[in-house]
Amino acid sequence: MKHYYAMIMAGGGGTRLWPMSRKANPKQMLALVEESSMFKVSVDRLAPIFPPERIFIVTGSEYVDTLRAEAPHVPAENFVIEPYGKNSGPAAALGIIAIQNRDPDAIIAILTADHHIADKQEFCKVLAAGYELAQQNYIVTLGITPTVAATGFGYIRQGDVLGEVRGYTCYHSRGFTEKPNREKAQQFLASGEYSWNSGMFIWRSEQAMREFYRQQPAMYGLLQELSPTIGTPKFKATLAEVWDRMPNISLDYAIMEHAERMAVIPVDMGWSDIGSWASLFEVLTLDENGNYFKGVNQDSMIVDTRRTLVYSDKLTVTIGVKDLVVVDTDDVLFICHRDQSQDVKEVVQQLRAIQNGKYL
Repeated sequence: MKHYYAMIMAGGGGTRLWPMSRKANPKQMLALVEESSMFKVSVDRLAPIFPPERIFIVTGSEYVDTLRAEAPHVPAENFVIEPYGKNSGPAAALGIIAIQNRDPDAIIAILTADHHIADKQEFCKVLAAGYELAQQNYIVTLGITPTVAATGFGYIRQGDVLGEVRGYTCYHSRGFTEKPNREKAQQFLASGEYSWNSGMFIWRSEQAMREFYRQQPAMYGLLQELSPTIGTPKFKATLAEVWDRMPNISLDYAIMEHAERMAVIPVDMGWSDIGSWASLFEVLTLDENGNYFKGVNQDSMIVDTRRTLVYSDKLTVTIGVKDLVVVDTDDVLFICHRDQSQDVKEVVQQLRAIQNGKYL
């Protein structure tokens, strides 16, 4: 698979895990599940398939030094730096032309920096299957076998069977549905025809460019302006000028929802996007009472406590509580019921409204 490249999307600062995840220290930089940061785990699990020279990282200028320190074996020139955040569409496009400039025959796996994957061996196996399917000029999406009628994920409908690749049944995609309501999600789950959209895709670089040309001609034109300057003294100035004219649009909306020759490989690999504090309960190793405490201080005391999550480096004592999330940072103490952890976005919105960037 000498023309196979991994492109990890590692920009942006999500706030769903506020107050630990901040603009300056986003989720991918946090060690939420394993001892290493989610970004480092994301890079390390690629080792069975991708040598360091075929791993590219797309990130913002404010994060690049930290990420380089986390993955020193990845060549510095493989860090593709956005001038500033413009959503996943332009970020992916920038990474694609960087890789295509290196290898015109590249097949690219667009991967995430902040998702948890419990079965790393299964992940590598499905990436190998996706490579083979992409060789047949399909745009491959990794679909996650749904376990509940979740409303926080996009869904992909499976069409006719394409065949079997490396033990995986592959399907034509019959389209995407963005975050359905509860009733629709229950219908999707019951039908057995839908997978969750993992946000991970595999495609030929030339096929990607054809889709940008067909669906986003203005973006394609900007990329054509930029491409000849890669590796030249003109690149930085050209990128800054082109970037200002790029639309702020996600890759799903820009390309994937209406792409041609879409295929889906459903896979069960213990995936979670860790989209809320509550969702961490599903991937962490809990004690016999459903609790999880993490921090430098090992003397925390848990008395009559059930189903509670605590991240704190201070001595933390809980007595007679249940179903709580407690997150203690240097400047914020956050406490909520686990069923309301999604409401943290309202706190972030209020902080933005009063222009209190200190806590963002």
